[in-house]
Amino acid sequence: MRRFHRGQPGFTLIEVLVVVAILGVLAAVVIPNVGRFFGEGEEAAAQTELHDVQTGMIAMMADKNLSAVTAVTSAISDMTAFPSAANKLSDYLIGSTTTVGTYTCDIYGTVTQASTGF
Repeated sequence: MRRFHRGQPGFTLIEVLVVVAILGVLAAVVIPNVGRFFGEGEEAAAQTELHDVQTGMIAMMADKNLSAVTAVTSAISDMTAFPSAANKLSDYLIGSTTTVGTYTCDIYGTVTQASTGF
């Protein structure tokens, strides 16, 4: 077994305890502040997705010269059949043809969010 002598390099117990105390104080300050940011991104993502779907609906109706869709469409997350097979919104969406949330569309093309899915 190796014995330590005075003057050898190393940390004392006091130095280690001070570092642990500083890390504890930092963790006590940082963890509650980071915790309040959870969930904010999901709300913004849901609002952005709703905006994208509504913009796609406006573009589809303008492109096909529709002043109204045939009927109220129930909630769906697969945009290849939304609002109907004849007038599908997926051709006007950028990116994925599926959404996290589900949406309804009235006959005037107004899209509302049935659920956010987040």
